Amino acid sequence: MTDTAPPRNERARFELARFERPSAISFLGYALGLVIIFWCLAGAGFSLEKVASSPPRFADFAARAFPPNLDPQVLTRLGWKMVETLQIAVAGAVIGVIISVPVALLAAKGLIAGPWVNQIMRTGLSFIRAVPDIAWALVFVVAVGLGPFAGMLAIVIDTIGFCGRFFADDMEATDKGPAESLTATGARKLDVVACATIPGSLPAFISTSLFALEKAVRSSTILGLVGAGGIGIELKVGFDLFDYPTAMTVILMIAVVVIGIELVSGWARTKIIGEQR
Repeated sequence: MTDTAPPRNERARFELARFERPSAISFLGYALGLVIIFWCLAGAGFSLEKVASSPPRFADFAARAFPPNLDPQVLTRLGWKMVETLQIAVAGAVIGVIISVPVALLAAKGLIAGPWVNQIMRTGLSFIRAVPDIAWALVFVVAVGLGPFAGMLAIVIDTIGFCGRFFADDMEATDKGPAESLTATGARKLDVVACATIPGSLPAFISTSLFALEKAVRSSTILGLVGAGGIGIELKVGFDLFDYPTAMTVILMIAVVVIGIELVSGWARTKIIGEQR
């Protein structure tokens, strides 16, 4: 049998090359990175003393929170709030995905709009993503009042920022062959997009949309903290009143629902994309 391993001296040179001494500029860069990390830890109030003293407090919370509140009336009330949370998430995600398609068409380069329109739309999408969903919920609570409608609008805006960017990137990355063939036959830009670009991007659209639904469900569980409907208000009330068993019930319900949605979404994503291929 022929030995294909490199000679010992070559292996030694390779190993030495992996740990080559950094240049002065690289060393300064590493040092600056460490300084920034420690500066951020200081600004975040990192304290080993607090970390060491936290287990007894957490144990006290766990002792007061367990067992969770399983009273039938409480579970019924929380169950309806969780249903409202899912309604907010699904409605907001569906509307947001639908609106994201034309927004992405304007943001995607080289499709139906010029560079200036592309840049304006991408800047707008970046602004939407930069603002947290709970901040959008506060804005809509002021605009339309308390309740689930404000939460749904916040999910719509957040979904547009998420899907609009990824839809645009997906269309830009689509195989250009079919589009170029249609363009050569004299087809209009909208026809090319409808017949070649969007069908080619459809598997990616579906995957992104399912991720957006997962994101919407997670976000909608906390929008109630600012009065935008859903089960989040029950979590806030539970902690405000030191009713830790009920708060733990809410936390467990949120965990079960979110994990369940992620499992169903993952299965659907695998199933649908597999059929598309």
